[in-house]
Amino acid sequence: MSQMRPVQVIAVSGGKGGVGKSNISVNLSIALAELRRRVVLLDADLGLANVDVLLGVRATHTLADVLAGTHSLSEVLVNGPGGMKIVPASSGVQRMAELSTAEHAGLINAFNELSDQVDILVIDTAAGISDTVVSFVRAANEVIIVVCDEPSSITDSYALIKLLNKEYGMFRFRVVANMTRTPQEGLNMFNKLNTVCEKFLDVSLQFVGQIPFDENVRKAVQKQKALLEFAPSSKASMAIRALAQAVDKWPVPNAPTGRLEFFVERLLQAANAR
Repeated sequence: MSQMRPVQVIAVSGGKGGVGKSNISVNLSIALAELRRRVVLLDADLGLANVDVLLGVRATHTLADVLAGTHSLSEVLVNGPGGMKIVPASSGVQRMAELSTAEHAGLINAFNELSDQVDILVIDTAAGISDTVVSFVRAANEVIIVVCDEPSSITDSYALIKLLNKEYGMFRFRVVANMTRTPQEGLNMFNKLNTVCEKFLDVSLQFVGQIPFDENVRKAVQKQKALLEFAPSSKASMAIRALAQAVDKWPVPNAPTGRLEFFVERLLQAANAR
């Protein structure tokens, strides 16, 4: 049995759709892979399976096949740009709460076998605050909340943070402002969210960066290419690389709980507790 290494598990969430969360998840994963990290992106955005669409990759197998015991996790992994890998989730994630004991054990083993091949697991959660989103966010080590300049973005992000704080005692959140027109705009968004959180919740929010509005993002989506591949020197690409540099310096839990099988344990506990 090889020495299990701790893995950084980062959930990217946003409280609502349309904030560019999947785009940030995909491109952040690529930027971290460029830093020579072994990155796996878990597409937990059910129903939309956004990641395949964004990258134009076709997944023949998904997490559902791993749960069924017909494929190993390594076999369902899809190669993405820059050397990162993708776990296509499909509806496999939806039934996390109803897993049999054997499936439960199988899933832990599946992630276990992966932990030698991954430094960072990025989870692209679905929009909103469904049970599945909450389960993934609770199981992660780090949570990135993506906000954009729409009134509902701040209120929905606040609702997600409030739920995680009040119901589950989570208190540390990182915030990224997306599609900003000026550097000041990103700070303003963060301050708005931070002010209301400080007033009503016991949480610590950290502003970790902003991604400027960039026409290339839309063009990349149309071409089914990742932004970092499509326009590597665009303003948004540069900002995502800067974000990756910051993320790469976050401490990785050194305790046994930092290992991937514990992530799955926490995920299943969270799913079953609801």
